[in-house]
Amino acid sequence: MTTMNQQLKYAKLIPLMLCFFAMGFVDLVGIASNYVKADLNLSDSEANIFPSLVFFWFLIFSVPTGLLMNKIGRKKTVLLSLVVTFVSLLIPVFGDSYGIMLCSFSLLGIGNALMQTSLNPLLSNIISGDKLASSLTFGQFVKAIASFLAPYIAMWGATQAMPTFGLGWRVLFPVYMVIAVIAILWLGATPIEEEKADQASGFGDCLKLLGRPFILLCFLGIMCHVGIDVGTNTTAPKILMERLEMSLGEAGFATSLYFIFRTLGCFSGAIVLQKVSARSFFILSVCCMLIAMIGLFISHELYVIYAAIALIGFGNSNIFSIVFSQALLAVPEKRNEISGLMIMGLFGGTVFPLFMGFASDAIGQNGAVAVMMVGVIYLLLYTWKIKK
Repeated sequence: MTTMNQQLKYAKLIPLMLCFFAMGFVDLVGIASNYVKADLNLSDSEANIFPSLVFFWFLIFSVPTGLLMNKIGRKKTVLLSLVVTFVSLLIPVFGDSYGIMLCSFSLLGIGNALMQTSLNPLLSNIISGDKLASSLTFGQFVKAIASFLAPYIAMWGATQAMPTFGLGWRVLFPVYMVIAVIAILWLGATPIEEEKADQASGFGDCLKLLGRPFILLCFLGIMCHVGIDVGTNTTAPKILMERLEMSLGEAGFATSLYFIFRTLGCFSGAIVLQKVSARSFFILSVCCMLIAMIGLFISHELYVIYAAIALIGFGNSNIFSIVFSQALLAVPEKRNEISGLMIMGLFGGTVFPLFMGFASDAIGQNGAVAVMMVGVIYLLLYTWKIKK
C-alpha cells in the first residue's frame, strides 16, 4: 500500500516538474533582450527595460495571486498562469517590433508571477515539510534546464534560416509555447488534493506579514537572489563583448554557462540539502558568488570570466529554495500569503537591471557588477538569520 501511495505521489510530481520547466521560460528574457538590443540598436539602459518590465509584474500580481489561491485553489491558479504564458509566447511569432516585445515580456512576467506564487505551495501539498527545501531545489533544477536551453535555441534560430520559418532567434517562443500547451493538458488531467484554503485575508493583512523581521529579511533575500540571477543572465554576454570584443553569438554562451552551472547546483543541492544544514550550504553558496564577483571586477581573461560566471550560477542556484522554504516554515498557517510576498520579492529582477543599466552606461560593465555585489553582501549578512 505504501509503495502504491509513493507511485501515485511520483506520478503527480511529473506534471508539476513540467510546470517548473515552464517556469524557466521567464529566463529567456536575458538572451532575448540582447538580441532585441542588436536588432533595434538600443543602449544598455534601454535594453534592460525588458527584463525589468518582466519582473515589475511580480510587484503588482504576487500578493493578489496569493489571495486568489484562497478562492480558486492552487492548481487552478497554476493552470491560469500557464494560459497567460502561452499567450505571451504566441505574440512574438507575429513580429519583433519594440511594442510587440514589450507586450510579450509583460504577459510573460504576469504569467510567471502567477506561476511562481502558486506552484511552490502546490508542491507542498505533495511533499512533506522536512523535504520541502530539497524538493523546491529539484524544481529549480528542472526550471534551470529550460533556462540554459534558451540561448542555444535562440542561437540555432539565428543561424538557421529555413528551419525556423523566417523567425530567426524568435523560434525560441513557439518551441516553448508547445511545451506550455503540454503542461496545461497534463496538469489539468492530474488530480491533486489540496488542504483547506487559508483563512480569507485582505491585501493589507498580507502586507502586514512584512512587519515580522524574519519575513522581511527573507523578502529582501529573494530580491537580491533574483537581482543577481537576472543581472548575470543579462550582463555576462556584455562583459565578454566589452572586454574581449566577442560577437553576440559567441558571447551568448556565457548565459548558457551560467544556467548550466545553476542546473548542476540545483541538482546537487537537492541531494546535499537532505544531509547538510541549510545554513552551511547557504554560506558556501554565497562565498562562491563573492569570489566570482571579485573575479569579474579584476580580470579580462576569458577563463577567469567563465569561471566567475560558473561560480555565480552554482552559488545562486539554491538561494531561492532555502530562503523560500525558511519563510514558509516560519509561518505555516499563512502559506498562500507568504508565497505571494516572497514571489513579490522577485521584483528585484526589475530594480537590479535598471540600476545595472545606468551604471554600465556610465562606467562600463564593472558598474553592473558593482550593483550585483551589493546583493551578494546582503545575502552574506542574511546567513546569520537562517535556522539550522
